[in-house]
Amino acid sequence: MKKVIQATAVLGSLLALSACNQEPVSTGIEPKLYTDSLFAVMNADRANYTKLVVQRLGPNGVGAIKPDEHWQDIPNGTLLPAQMFRAGSEAVAEITDEFTYSLQSIWPINKQNAPKTPMEKEGLEYIAANPGENFYGEETLGDATYFTAVYPDVAVSEACTKCHNEHKDTPRTDFVLGEVMGGVVIRVPLSL
Repeated sequence: MKKVIQATAVLGSLLALSACNQEPVSTGIEPKLYTDSLFAVMNADRANYTKLVVQRLGPNGVGAIKPDEHWQDIPNGTLLPAQMFRAGSEAVAEITDEFTYSLQSIWPINKQNAPKTPMEKEGLEYIAANPGENFYGEETLGDATYFTAVYPDVAVSEACTKCHNEHKDTPRTDFVLGEVMGGVVIRVPLSL
């Protein structure tokens, strides 16, 4: 109870200072906390889709459902994890311009997933060389400044490594479970 009273007193003091035109109280969220939180949700969704759906279906599918790169061209095909992630990113882009995200790699199977800016490339190289670490920076694109965060995209199941190692367009054939295969790039505008 004592902590609640102290917290209430601190909040009351901050509000009083703000009301007296003293120091303004910041109500925004730090870009790093914002992107870390977004990544936590994205990473959980991606890992669960891979482990609980694609891995269980296997390369030949179960019953009538088959995960496949060309899922639209086959009866009862379903998206691969990277395609599901892109579909989510595209849907979010239609709803908000508060942030963007994409799945990229310095070893992309699909060339559209290669880094497009020097900051993206630097971040992807950093997370590949420093497993378990994230990369943060600021970049200016056009007239806007962005907080750009790059998080490791790790092989969470055999479905990941098998698909990437055996794909006809793969630039790398030696991925192992638990290894960084690419990164999730999240970009938040700081100024427009």
